[in-house]
Amino acid sequence: MHDDRRIVEQRLDRVLHQRIKPAQHPQTLPMDVAVWHTPGEPVPVTDALAATYEPSHVGQPWGPTWGTAWFRFTATIPESWAGHTVEALINLGSVDERPGFQCEGLCYTPEGTPLKAINPLNTYVTLPATPGTHTIYVEAAANPDILGPHGFQPTHLGDAPTPDGPPLYRLRQADIALRHTDTTALHHDAEVLDQLMRELPENSPRRHEILRALERMLDTLDLHDIPGTAAQARQQLAPALKTPAHPSAHHISAVGHAHIDSAWLWPIRETIRKIARTLANVTTLLDEHDFHFAMSQAQQLAWMKTHHPQIYERVRHHIHRGGIVPVGGMWVESDTNMPGGEALARQFIHGKRFYLDEFGIETREVWLPDSFGYSAALPQLIQQSGSTWFLTQKLSWNQTNRFPHHTFHWEGIDGTRIFTHFPPADTYNAEITGAELARAQNNFSEHGYARHSLLPFGHGDGGGGPTREMLERAHRTHDLEGSPRVHLHTPAEFFTAAQDDHTQPAVYSGELYLELHRGTYTSQARTKQGNRRSEHLLREAELWATTAALHTGADYPYDELDEIWKQVLLHQFHDILPGSSIAWVHREAEAAYAALATRLTTLIERAQKTLTGPGEVPITFNAAPHTHEGIPALGAGTATTDPPATPQRHPGGTTTLDNGLIRATIDAQGLLHAVHDHTADREALAAPANLLQIHPDHPNHWDAWDIDGFYRHNTHDLVELDSLDIDEHTVVIRRSHGDSTITQTLSVPAGEKRVDITTDIDWHESEKLLKASFPLDVHADRSSSETQFGHVTRPTHTNTSWDAARFEICAHRYIHVSEPGYGHALVNDSTYGHDVTRHTRGDQGTTTTIRLSLLRAPRFPDPDTDHGHHTLRYSLCVGADITEAARQGYRINLPTRTHHGSNPVTPLISLDNPHVIVEAVKLADDRSGDVIVRLYEARGAQARTYLTTSFPAGTITRTDLLERPTHDPQPPDTPLKLRPFEIRTLRITQA
Repeated sequence: MHDDRRIVEQRLDRVLHQRIKPAQHPQTLPMDVAVWHTPGEPVPVTDALAATYEPSHVGQPWGPTWGTAWFRFTATIPESWAGHTVEALINLGSVDERPGFQCEGLCYTPEGTPLKAINPLNTYVTLPATPGTHTIYVEAAANPDILGPHGFQPTHLGDAPTPDGPPLYRLRQADIALRHTDTTALHHDAEVLDQLMRELPENSPRRHEILRALERMLDTLDLHDIPGTAAQARQQLAPALKTPAHPSAHHISAVGHAHIDSAWLWPIRETIRKIARTLANVTTLLDEHDFHFAMSQAQQLAWMKTHHPQIYERVRHHIHRGGIVPVGGMWVESDTNMPGGEALARQFIHGKRFYLDEFGIETREVWLPDSFGYSAALPQLIQQSGSTWFLTQKLSWNQTNRFPHHTFHWEGIDGTRIFTHFPPADTYNAEITGAELARAQNNFSEHGYARHSLLPFGHGDGGGGPTREMLERAHRTHDLEGSPRVHLHTPAEFFTAAQDDHTQPAVYSGELYLELHRGTYTSQARTKQGNRRSEHLLREAELWATTAALHTGADYPYDELDEIWKQVLLHQFHDILPGSSIAWVHREAEAAYAALATRLTTLIERAQKTLTGPGEVPITFNAAPHTHEGIPALGAGTATTDPPATPQRHPGGTTTLDNGLIRATIDAQGLLHAVHDHTADREALAAPANLLQIHPDHPNHWDAWDIDGFYRHNTHDLVELDSLDIDEHTVVIRRSHGDSTITQTLSVPAGEKRVDITTDIDWHESEKLLKASFPLDVHADRSSSETQFGHVTRPTHTNTSWDAARFEICAHRYIHVSEPGYGHALVNDSTYGHDVTRHTRGDQGTTTTIRLSLLRAPRFPDPDTDHGHHTLRYSLCVGADITEAARQGYRINLPTRTHHGSNPVTPLISLDNPHVIVEAVKLADDRSGDVIVRLYEARGAQARTYLTTSFPAGTITRTDLLERPTHDPQPPDTPLKLRPFEIRTLRITQA
């Protein structure tokens, strides 16, 4: 008579975890322990080996927050253990089993050679099975648990460290042990069958078959002599493990992975150590097991080359053997919503070129499992970088709508389609458990059309990677009835099989909008402003350095520009630019951007002074792709500007600014009451604009990440006025709210249908969202937001749940709304978050309101997010079409510069079509002296243009992003024909 099923399951659970698992190490002996506490920041291993160590012991506290301790463990292996598997077991003091979020360490030999890492779920180090004394050094990192036991609570643990502080951890284990192979194998056998059984239907014959096999195993096993009876117990499980999978079973390509955030709840310096620890483990595991590990961020390998050359050489060895597979094709796993077009292109250029230069590998997979939504410009950039496939997982986090596909063609704004896959297990940190495999199979959207999905496995976020336990589960589920078939594939093997399997996938067009983490368009404004400014300074530096090189023969700063670009690309990582890292990360980012701005300004001014030569004539440089102030695009000359409109006071407290094209009226509350378009003879505003509004901001889960829709239920309009002053050309409005002060300066420039607004804020709010509202008198059913190399349109209505979920959207330099023949744009110098809504005015139809999200004040993971001073600039552009919106967006981000000299500067490149925009002008990366021009069609329609050079051009060759030819060379007077939103990279030789 068999026991009740639940009794067997309960019995198994206790025996498996309390008896079999610890019996894998039946004999243990303590190690001698000594410690040296590093007085400050981490030191090289050579310094640690030469330090003076003090006696220590299990239970001793160590490690102030972000501190480092070096432990020396001395093991004495007895003669009786000779020839057996001997391991050191070291637990540095973790309080729960979450690798990457607490204390962790990298083990070294006494000679300073890295061995492997230890973390809460990977505590062993294999020792030589020879009797005698063996020594291990461990660099132990006292990283604080920022999430804490309750998660997402305000904490200052994310601040940069102070020299002294209470210890965070206590050494919990320091033993050597024999590893019993039969007991270990029994644990894996029973665990896999147990996990599979619990995922099968209640009445499944297979479930009952496994249950009885496990029951027989329990009856055979002597719990007082597990090592002695483990082999016989395994025999009871063998038949259940040998039953092959059904021919229709789902196929899962398990790819080793360690999603390591390049910064998040730890600073960049700690990320470098996390990568070293992870790759030490991966290469050690690859020495003993056959699997494939996907390495997705070129920056992380570059760090290893610089900081851990021994580990880097181990990685190189396994790349050449095929065990480690570079993927991703990007410098970091960047955010893709906010980086500018050229910056996102450089992510691919620098990432792919690193893999080509270092390993001779052309990566084909773009690997972005954790970024917070995906720009509709990506498919074209992926294709033009020479990549083929795209992988992500994050849309499984959607709050409202389930994304309908797992394997599909993704179509970008230009029509490019990329074969795309979302792992249906809904995780990029899988452990190959029965629950994960069952979810991957049951959740897969393409059943009946396809049978392949991918499973990235390995501890991640804070690193760790695959473990031997995960590999044992993979081997046992390779061909097992009731389970999907698990294959230890490379990403390319998966994508090739998936494409062969699914020959007519569905097409999804447009951005992959994440219905979550909408606050990342706004959090940490200084980080976002630093990124935006750096992108435009780099454009200027490359343009003027190229112009100086061709016009005067000046040297081109290849190396410095390369270094600066990589710093900017690093800070576009998907937890830095989005504002979701600890305070330490964002303070370092702010300092880095300031330093880069100084270096880039020096490069710009050096090139401009070289170009103008000596003299006293004011020469104005225009780096924008459109004519401005009488200066041609990409050139320099004498500016022709008139002063802005003069403010006029009126009875009743109103003030007007009129330049003959528009008249802006500011009321007694300092609001933009009306903006009349003289040319069109119509009013731009539907209600007072430039209205600052504050909302409570209390998202349900992820503070810095999220804006939840219910924030709109409460609104406080800032209409109280401290003062309103005018001077010769501006109106200055001052307000206060709580401890925060806001000063706005408004002006109307000559010759432009534009109201310029500079907002200076000293912000000291907590959990508040600040928006600027512009109700516009146009009936628009959609908005157009600039994205990389074009714009994306989104409905302004909420007809469907998909439309309603886009209540906060990302735009770059401009957002535009219009009715046929007439529209308006809001342009900005550093704001990304926006919302667009429609409103009714009784029997006068609907109007459209655009609001900019200026600042937030979340408390986790940085409790002081955005506190302090900010200067934000934006402009209302009246009667603007989409081409004018783009022109004004470049203008506000690329102000002119004036130097005194004697020479105007003829643009290197000129186009005769205003809808085609030059995005970059630089010298070729191969240092051949060829000129690289990247341009794109910006309106969303086919375009034809002629490109003219001011230098003798030989040929023009179309290339991919990496400047490799894709077409035959053409004469320089050949017209260019572009598809809607097409990106075109051209290599121009000098005649």
